[in-house]
Amino acid sequence: MTKMLKGIAASDGIAAAKAYMLVQPDLSFTETSIDDPEAEVKRLDDALAASKKELELIKAKATENLGAEEAEVFEAHLTILADPELIGQIKDKINSDKVNAEAALKSVTDMFISMFESMTDNAYMQERAGDIRDVTKRVMSHLLGVTLPNPALINEEVVIVAHDLTPSDTAQLDRNFVKGFITDIGGRTSHSAIMSRTLEIAAVVGSGNATSEVKDGDMVIIDGIEGDAIVNPSEAQLAEYKQKAADFAAQKAEWKLLKDAKSVTADGKEVTLAANIGTPDDVVGANDNGAEAVGLFRSEFLYMNSAELPTEDEQFEAYKKAIEGMNGKQVVVRTMDIGGDKELPYLPLPEEENPFLGYRAIRISLDRQDIFRTQLRALLRASAFGRLAIMFPMIATVNEFKQAKAIFEEEKANLVAAGVKVSDDIEVGMMMEIPAAAMIADKLAKYADFFSIGTNDLIGYTMAADRGNERVSYLYQPYNPSILRLVKRIIDASHAEGKWTGMCGEMAGDQVAVPLLAGLGLDEFSMSATSILKTRSLMKTLDTTKMQELADKALDCETAEEVIALVEEYTK
Repeated sequence: MTKMLKGIAASDGIAAAKAYMLVQPDLSFTETSIDDPEAEVKRLDDALAASKKELELIKAKATENLGAEEAEVFEAHLTILADPELIGQIKDKINSDKVNAEAALKSVTDMFISMFESMTDNAYMQERAGDIRDVTKRVMSHLLGVTLPNPALINEEVVIVAHDLTPSDTAQLDRNFVKGFITDIGGRTSHSAIMSRTLEIAAVVGSGNATSEVKDGDMVIIDGIEGDAIVNPSEAQLAEYKQKAADFAAQKAEWKLLKDAKSVTADGKEVTLAANIGTPDDVVGANDNGAEAVGLFRSEFLYMNSAELPTEDEQFEAYKKAIEGMNGKQVVVRTMDIGGDKELPYLPLPEEENPFLGYRAIRISLDRQDIFRTQLRALLRASAFGRLAIMFPMIATVNEFKQAKAIFEEEKANLVAAGVKVSDDIEVGMMMEIPAAAMIADKLAKYADFFSIGTNDLIGYTMAADRGNERVSYLYQPYNPSILRLVKRIIDASHAEGKWTGMCGEMAGDQVAVPLLAGLGLDEFSMSATSILKTRSLMKTLDTTKMQELADKALDCETAEEVIALVEEYTK
């Protein structure tokens, strides 16, 4: 019997294949008293070691399939496995309560999970709950001698059906066989959705009931463009979607022809379409997708991929590789953005009730100038090998920017005095992600060479809403007129001083947002490399005069829904 399922379109594409039910094995156990705690602790240590080995393999596969940035979640999982407080409490429970390792593991991790999940005002801690749950399941499977599902072993074309896909699951997907997936829960910003876009496989998330409506082996069509799925489709439906898939493939091939084309609107206005990258190796994907620049090099991944603070020479080599790899195109490097949801095990940060509003990014750099100056020297040395721009994250005040810029100028002068070759043409700008900074954009524009709008944080801070919190995620509204007014304020302030504004949040590649941003006068759109050609194609259809009219009307709307309806009206 044919069934129709509706969810959230998470990754473009059409797929039709047999369902592969990614169901979890029974990990139930009986709590027992034990006479030999030492032997039980050894069982735990063996399970931890086996889990560590598995996670290292998964991380390696994720790095190969998805890139270093997406694979970083497994470094967090490995950190949990080595957490002395967590592991110490499990072993203490084995020794003091004389219970089996399974019972001790569940008792302690349940406590941590419950504690983190209750922190509804702290997205970072809530995400840790999911990480601990994922790691606990892996350790428990080794204690029980049960094999977890291994998507990496799939060797025929399938559509994955799951309640949710953990990062561990998604990283193992081979896009040669896994043509798409559908989940019961999740949204466009979930780990699985982001990874599906990187893998370029069709995905629908948040269907609510896929696992109860689909059986293993059922034929399933996934429409990741519209957010639909059809279970056991008719021959006519299969033929219809086969044609839709062919049309989409043809569309992608057409987009590919734009790889070396300029990004220009229908009325001849040029903009820059750039790529966000996490490592120097990501430059290959940026070039393959026709990026005209790197609009965001997340330098913190150099720190997160290291067991200690990376040296000046190590950073220099990484920046040099990225800059040379872009062949004269600009590379915008964001200085270290640590804190919030990014921690370094070798750089302990103070415990804070809300780390997203605390000691992070430029606040750490200005406080720990030894770290900041090392990074700036490496960047300055690398500037001699291409076109470099530097931007400071989380700037809230004019004084913060001026202090950071002064340190940059000091280090530049020191290198020049020492005879080290550095570029005289380095633009120094800042991230616009704090509403307070947006409100004084006219003042900041006098000192910064450019702005780059980080919409992920700007939206969260402006709406006082955590997109990862399902209770308030409805407030995470990129198209809300309040957000659009802030964006306009920032762009207008930069243009008044003869400066440029880019955007490096997810909104920059959002096909609904692009016409609005073009109308608001955004100069650079920086996005995931795989979104560039699609956006270039869209840009060719937009008349900026008409888009300015659209933007003006959108700024006067009351709701995000009105804005979306306007965009649909102007672009149909």
